[in-house]
Amino acid sequence: MKTNQEFKNEALAALHGNWGKAVVATLLVIIFAAICQGPSSVMSAMNQEQMQSLAQYGDTAGIMTLYGSMLRVSGAAFLLMVFFFHPVVLGYENAMVGLLYREEREITPNMFHIAFSNYWHKVGGMVWMYILVALWSLLFVIPGLIKAFSYAMTPYILHENPELSITEAIHRSRMMMRGHKFDLFWLYLSFIGWILLAIMTAGIGFLWLTPYMETAQAAFYNEVKADYAVRGGLD
Repeated sequence: MKTNQEFKNEALAALHGNWGKAVVATLLVIIFAAICQGPSSVMSAMNQEQMQSLAQYGDTAGIMTLYGSMLRVSGAAFLLMVFFFHPVVLGYENAMVGLLYREEREITPNMFHIAFSNYWHKVGGMVWMYILVALWSLLFVIPGLIKAFSYAMTPYILHENPELSITEAIHRSRMMMRGHKFDLFWLYLSFIGWILLAIMTAGIGFLWLTPYMETAQAAFYNEVKADYAVRGGLD
């Protein structure tokens, strides 16, 4: 297994001369996240005080109306996340693989092309992956985290292996990550200093840190994929 520094060096080499394009793609992902989640979060915060006021006056009809509005906005946000944001994130992650190993420098066009090709298969795969993680999280936080690492390669597999079913793609991620879950956790942990620094810049630093981390993760994916092949792709 390569070291974290080797993954980071590969990421920096790929991003050299491509930082501007990577930052633009990252900014778009952040904007899309804000569009999908922002209205629901803002409405929820604004309605808390109004809800308390209605409860004091015993205005049950007003409370129900407010709840209905909140549910509609939350439902719309959920649908946007499922059918737009999650595929875009999958596209973003795989675009970094393309940059790293195929020198595909048009990151944003690649991101959208990947996101919306073989679309329903990818949406279904991402939804099922999140459902599984959520179900494991109901047991306790730690099982949920372990499964999140176990399924972390699913977005790459869904794109690179469209012939696999959704369950087969998730299963392959589990097999790839067997013995490597802590390696991925350790890779994430190695960025903690940069994460703290990005927070200190009011979050602006994440425009550069996110592509750095995602490209390092793409290098990690290539490594565990190669290890899986050496093991004969055995289940």
